[in-house]
Amino acid sequence: MFTGLIEEMGKILRIQSNSAGKLFQIAAQKVVQDLKIGESIAIDGACLSVIESDSSSFTVQAVQETLIKSTLNFLKVSDYVNLERAMLATSRFGGHFVQGHVDGMGKLISLKSLGGSAEMSLVVPDELVKYIVPKGSIAINGISLTIVAVESAVARIALIPLTLTETNLKYRKNGDFLNIEVDLLAKYIEKFASRESISESKIKSWGYDSQNRKRK
Repeated sequence: MFTGLIEEMGKILRIQSNSAGKLFQIAAQKVVQDLKIGESIAIDGACLSVIESDSSSFTVQAVQETLIKSTLNFLKVSDYVNLERAMLATSRFGGHFVQGHVDGMGKLISLKSLGGSAEMSLVVPDELVKYIVPKGSIAINGISLTIVAVESAVARIALIPLTLTETNLKYRKNGDFLNIEVDLLAKYIEKFASRESISESKIKSWGYDSQNRKRK
């Protein structure tokens, strides 16, 4: 589990294809300080397992399914990626629940400055639009962000200055694809709603009246 608060940007040192997918060796400073073999780390929002680590870099394995569903397959040597280690039970929870399971890719169509902040617009895959609501949470390249508005399949997303300076969004341009993970809570609500027929009689059976007030 992750929070969507990026710890640092890493630089791709080496990419090697193998029978499982691709190996990525990534240079880093902060996350390698206590990184252990087998631990999970989010690379641009995709949760991968560490297979090698030293004082200045680490290597992860991405399987074919991850490469198909995420932008990791587009990465090149010297590209920068957002890094976040799995959260600790004792950590402050400053973002939102991020699993590191990329749901799809969105296409960046604008990134504009709004005084002290910025706003990003991207085209969201049709199957993910239903999970996106104004003021809701979304993870873009692993970053916990707030949705401003949704117009058809275009999501407008607020960015604070720190996000632009401390993540790889500052290197992205119109036409680039970004990893999307929708809010986990939205998925659970959809599953519950699809199984439960919500009606007035059902609400009353839960102990509420017609004004949705809990009966004593």
